[in-house]
Amino acid sequence: RIILLTATLKILERGLDKGPIIEDPQYLGARHGRVRGAAYDAFVDHVVQTIEGLFPQVYLHFEDFGREHAAAILERYRHEFAVFNDDCQGTGIITLAGLLGAMKISGQKLTDQRYMCFGAGTAGAGITGQICREMMRQGLSEEEAKSHFYLVDKQGLLFDDMTDLTPEQRPFARKRSEFAGQPTATLADAVKAVRPTILVGTSTTPGTFTEDIVKAMLSWCERPIIFPLSNPTELAEAKAADLLRWSQGKALIATGIPVEPVMYEGTTYHIGQANNALIYPGLGLGSIAAGATQVSEEMISAAAHALVGFVDAEQEGPAVIPPVAHLRDFTQAVAEAVAECAMKQGLATTEEKDAQAAVMRTIWTPEYV
Repeated sequence: RIILLTATLKILERGLDKGPIIEDPQYLGARHGRVRGAAYDAFVDHVVQTIEGLFPQVYLHFEDFGREHAAAILERYRHEFAVFNDDCQGTGIITLAGLLGAMKISGQKLTDQRYMCFGAGTAGAGITGQICREMMRQGLSEEEAKSHFYLVDKQGLLFDDMTDLTPEQRPFARKRSEFAGQPTATLADAVKAVRPTILVGTSTTPGTFTEDIVKAMLSWCERPIIFPLSNPTELAEAKAADLLRWSQGKALIATGIPVEPVMYEGTTYHIGQANNALIYPGLGLGSIAAGATQVSEEMISAAAHALVGFVDAEQEGPAVIPPVAHLRDFTQAVAEAVAECAMKQGLATTEEKDAQAAVMRTIWTPEYV
């Protein structure tokens, strides 16, 4: 019922651009370069239509299709089938959950934050779009919501007169007149010009969240929210222990890698891992339990909010995202929230009217005689 389409599909079926691998006698794929353009689109469409024909109401999860294809593939199928694209949506959901968890701990409102993302590729722009839509669901107009967001990439803060912006970056590019005379070509300069309260990293550029940046954020916000999400460890923008030390234990942190609790001045701080896989089971299960015809933005938001219910704000040094040890418990809660949302939106095909009952009927328990 859940089918995962990964980049392997592209490698084995549509060629590879690495000559030495293609020439290896043990290589099993097509012996030509990657197919792109109309031929590539036709191939993906053939696969999707064939799967949907064989398995009606299937939930399709796209993984690692990259900057070149991910957003276009999602847009092509999202209104026709129950489709989820991890490149565009996965990190966005778990980051949203982490930010909502941070709001629960700090008592702040998401709509009061200034959000900066360092690394404006598929993941970074996708996360930004996800958080922006959540602000709109919380009452802001589209124009008001967009005014809270700033993207920084290798060329510095992104401006709307740049000619190399992607369609996903363009809605969040700023006007140069906002920063007349202020340097914005480096991350540190951009941070000091914008004064963000949230700093998210998807740059795969290690060590870029520096002590200077963290201390600057601490000068204008009580609880800076800092998520160095790049992985593996050697690519992370900062280490959790350093962020806590530089912020005097005040930073609310999520990382893209698992991190052991950090002891700082007598307090044990639990570090949430923004692992997309925490949300996959519940989102897929809820969609299937409801027989959802689409995976809507509201269903995705419901999944993030359900996960936040497991954040213990009263705990000493609480994590903004619950630990994987509680995966089964919060997967069921996420699934029920997703199924209920699908039912309310008229996207469910199940005759079951109770979301919890629909999930319990669908969930599989690995019990062996």
